[in-house]
Amino acid sequence: MNSQTVYLNGEYLPIEEARVPVLDRGFIFGDGVYDVVPIYAGAPFRWRHHLARLKRSMAKIGIANPHDDAGWDHIVSKLFSAHPWPNQFVYLQVTRGVARRDHAFPVGVTPTVFAMASELVLPPDSVRSAGIAVITAPDERWLHCDIKSISLLGNVLARQKAVEAGVAECVMLRDGFLTEGSASNLWVVRNGTVLGAPRDHLVLEGVRYGLLEELAEYCEIPFELRRIAREELFCADELLLSSATKELLPVTSIDSIPVGSGKPGPVWEKLYSAYRQATGRDATPGL
Repeated sequence: MNSQTVYLNGEYLPIEEARVPVLDRGFIFGDGVYDVVPIYAGAPFRWRHHLARLKRSMAKIGIANPHDDAGWDHIVSKLFSAHPWPNQFVYLQVTRGVARRDHAFPVGVTPTVFAMASELVLPPDSVRSAGIAVITAPDERWLHCDIKSISLLGNVLARQKAVEAGVAECVMLRDGFLTEGSASNLWVVRNGTVLGAPRDHLVLEGVRYGLLEELAEYCEIPFELRRIAREELFCADELLLSSATKELLPVTSIDSIPVGSGKPGPVWEKLYSAYRQATGRDATPGL
C-alpha cells in the first residue's frame, strides 16, 4: 500500500515528508483547534455539523478561517480518495501559524492547516454485546471545554487513568456533576429517558449531541439535557458512550460497579440500530 497521504498548507504529500516549523504556535503553545469527521463508504457523516464546529472553534480563539466550505470539502474528498479504506476518518487541524515565541497573538500570520485520513476501525460486535467498563475522575481541565482545542493535556491525563485501570474510558466530574469522557460524551438512561450534560462551556458539544437527540426522537425516546449528579451515574438503568470513532457503545460497569443489569440495555439497542441506519449500513430512516 502506498504511504499515507496528508495535506499541509496547500500540499498533498507523504506523511513522512510533512514538516511543521518548531515555532508553529500549535507546537509551542497548543494554540489551535481540530475536528474529526468519519466517512462511511465514501460519504462524510454529518460533515456540515463537523465543519460548523470547526469554524466555531476557530472563531472563539480568533483564528481566521483559511478556507471556504468548498475548500474544506475538497481537502476531505481528496484525502479520502487517496486511500483504499472504505471507512475512514479525517483529522483536521488549524493552528494560529508560525511566529516568534510570544504569548500575544501575532499580526499578519498565516494559519497552519494540516489534515490526514486514517482507517476507521469500529468497535467489534464482541465489545458491543458485552459493553465497556469506565472509571470516574475529577475534571481538572480548563473552563473552555466547548472549544475543540488541540491543548488536550487534561484529556490525555484522564485517558491515561483509564488505561492504567484497564478500562475503556475515564468519565469526568466537576463539582460533583457529570461533564464528559476524556474523548467521548456520556449519556445516562433513567426511567426510559436519555439524559446528557447541558450544552455549555464545561463540555465539548460533540456532533453526536445533535445526532443522539434526533435518534431519540426517531425512536420515540424522551431526551433531556441537564446537570447530572455523580450519584445518578450509579443508579442509572443504562449508560451510553458516544464519539466519532466509537459510535455508540453501552457502558456496563462504572468504577467496578455494574450498570443496571450489567448488560447492554434496550434503549442502547434501539438507538444503536437507528445509528446504523443513519450511517447507511442499514435501511435509512430519513435521519
